[in-house]
Amino acid sequence: MTMFTDRTDAGRRLAQRMKPHRGEDVVVLGLPRGGVVVAYEVAHALGAPLDVIVVRKLGVPYQPEVAMGAIGEDGVRVIDHDTVAHAGVTDSELETIERRERTLLDARVQHYRKDHPRIDLTGRVALIVDDGMATGATARAACQVARGLGAAQVVLAVPVASCGAIRSMTDADEVVCLAAPHPFIAVGASYDDFTATTDEDVVVLLDLAARREPEQPGPVAQRSTDTEVLIPVPGHPLHGDLHLPGSARGVVLFAHGSGSSRHSPRNHFVASVLHRAGVGTLLMDLLSTDEELDRSNVFDVVLLANRLAAATRWLRGRPEVHGIPIGYFGASTGAAAALWAASDPTLEVRAIVSRGGRPDLAASRLAGVTAPTLLIVGAADTEVIGVNREAQEHLRCPNELVLVPGATHLFEEPGTLAKVALLASDWFTAHLAPDSAPSHASRQP
Repeated sequence: MTMFTDRTDAGRRLAQRMKPHRGEDVVVLGLPRGGVVVAYEVAHALGAPLDVIVVRKLGVPYQPEVAMGAIGEDGVRVIDHDTVAHAGVTDSELETIERRERTLLDARVQHYRKDHPRIDLTGRVALIVDDGMATGATARAACQVARGLGAAQVVLAVPVASCGAIRSMTDADEVVCLAAPHPFIAVGASYDDFTATTDEDVVVLLDLAARREPEQPGPVAQRSTDTEVLIPVPGHPLHGDLHLPGSARGVVLFAHGSGSSRHSPRNHFVASVLHRAGVGTLLMDLLSTDEELDRSNVFDVVLLANRLAAATRWLRGRPEVHGIPIGYFGASTGAAAALWAASDPTLEVRAIVSRGGRPDLAASRLAGVTAPTLLIVGAADTEVIGVNREAQEHLRCPNELVLVPGATHLFEEPGTLAKVALLASDWFTAHLAPDSAPSHASRQP
């Protein structure tokens, strides 16, 4: 029996239970990876800083699920000497296991800590959050490490847990759990969507949390809505997925490039970051499967732009979107379609972001674009950099070109798509605000 739509939903519900900790000297610590998604919502509601607590359990050699200790950042080491003795683990075996786990931990710490130094826990409340607890071994290790890092009080909060894990949790001063189903099958069984969280997701959430104003508790967000839609346009109805956060500050229509679709993991990742900024999204297929077989359609910018324009008019007609500013996110040839469509003043597009775009395919319409436009290109994508620089010479709207270091055309390199998502989130947040309006043109080389 499922109880939570996804980790975000679970985090928002858990945040309601954590309200008594508002105003305390709390650091919210998510357990990578899935626990960080839940922790992000809790930290936002409490106005508390968000960090990760990176731990590795030290398992008994012949029974790895049984913890005989844990290691954490800054050389923290917690050993359960009774378990070590009872299991007959030698000093050599313990050293071998610890060395192996330390290598894995250091690699993960290096990835997460590149731009996010660890928050000092000395004398503070460590609020440890995970997406669920089956045996409790990892959570116990995290509590021990937090204590070793100087936390004055350790609170463990999870949306769901087994009854056995709750009973055995003696390492936390307080345990908060929303549900303890019996029989307990698995943590994922309590979620409709338990899609794996990536390291890139974790880095983005840390970035987003760090950008919040300190000591500003946020309201628990209203429930979002997800709707599969069929958009009636001439020639070919468009299939789409519409996501509207509660009190959406804007809606962004995605125009993907060749070889992609509304199910593209890259677009879904960017969309998920926009959702956390309170921006809705409409992901759709501008071409049918049969139409995509004809490669000329992929580069038919007029066809793509007309369908994007039709989808925009349809979206404006929906009551739940009335009065909400609209933006475009385009990739590759989809970026050309977005710029072409946005040159139509009747569509009132408020902001555009192009990822690895081909604005040269909309060259004749660029001067008519009034929406502030962000051009994002991989620093290693030299050919596309050239066409974007040339496009800036024709754009008369406020515009910027940002090069993402180390990125190629598809932004497949670690961390590069996260930078795209954050740049897009900042751009839409700034330019889809109700009182924002296009001003003078600007360029960033």
